[in-house]
Amino acid sequence: MPLERVDPFYNDVPVFTQFSGVIDLDNYRPLPDDWWLATGDIVDSTGAIAAGSYKSVNMAGAALISAVLNALGHQDLPFVFGGDGALVALPAAGIEKAKAALAALRTWAKEAMGLEMRAALVPIRDVRASGLDVRVARFRVSEFASYAMFAGGGASWAEAQMKNNRYSVDPAPAGAAPDLEGLSCRWSPIPARHGAIVSIIAMPGPANDMPAFARLVEKIVAITGSEERDGHPVPAEGPEPRVSGDGIRIEGRAGPPAGRIKRFLKAVAATVFAFALIRWKITVGRFDPVVYRRDVADNSDFRKFDDGLKMTVDIDSRRLAEIEALLRDAAARGVCRYGLSKQDAALMTCIVLTALERDHMHFIDGAAGGYARAAEHLKASALML
Repeated sequence: MPLERVDPFYNDVPVFTQFSGVIDLDNYRPLPDDWWLATGDIVDSTGAIAAGSYKSVNMAGAALISAVLNALGHQDLPFVFGGDGALVALPAAGIEKAKAALAALRTWAKEAMGLEMRAALVPIRDVRASGLDVRVARFRVSEFASYAMFAGGGASWAEAQMKNNRYSVDPAPAGAAPDLEGLSCRWSPIPARHGAIVSIIAMPGPANDMPAFARLVEKIVAITGSEERDGHPVPAEGPEPRVSGDGIRIEGRAGPPAGRIKRFLKAVAATVFAFALIRWKITVGRFDPVVYRRDVADNSDFRKFDDGLKMTVDIDSRRLAEIEALLRDAAARGVCRYGLSKQDAALMTCIVLTALERDHMHFIDGAAGGYARAAEHLKASALML
């Protein structure tokens, strides 16, 4: 059920349409003082990825968004997907429901996915008391979908507190599971078309030179912008309708153990039916497969700003070399810290409540570690400073 009173804050945040606007602070608005951050991630995600569980890691990361949005009645709330975790900002009225969803999520991740998950609820007032802020912007990726961008350092601070076991939400009792309706990962990995799928994380460096960091982001965005579709890993016509058996099996686990077989069979039937319509371009009622595939491509979050630049792009070797040179130089000057992860394909995890509406959301990561591996490289470089 939706909250009795929907907070209008996020709906009132103005929308921008050029990604270069992520470095324009005029596009951002501070979160209200009484809001909270729900954040979580997978413990040792790189180890799980190395063991071949990259789809499970992505599914669990996106599950935090699905669980909180479902618990709060699908309010339009700011969130960001980070590969092995996620963050959702929410008003105070939703705290108890969000806490129950995160508690169930931790139990479900352990029992259904074999993954240890952290989760925390961090008050914005505490973020500001630390001297940082959480400011939110809305970047429109299509006529039907927009994604939140975060600035101010507060989201990163909240994540660090969570990893230090502060503001932690304890797991629910055994057998608990959150409402993950609409969460899926049925698409097969999307192969690179221009060279490599590269996940990039660039964060402000110890010099704290934000004007120089903004110029760095601007240059990287310009380089990727010269690639086809700005480096978007998904073709304009959408991903190829190739079923992911692993994805369907994982989707079957997205809920209480008692309904696992039923959910698996439902996912199989829905996937075979939908992909048959897509492959043969058969329109049924309001479902137009050509439009749906294009919306999947348009509504994907392959680039974002989350206290720093994060993008997973399909890019050729020349442009990648230019970006790496910029990052090395900026890191040497203390302007940034960065991490890169290269792979042959991208991975897509989706929240699709109904394929008959056009506001479905799709999260992009590298198929062999992506943001989690890039974050490990960033962490290693920080230890060398």
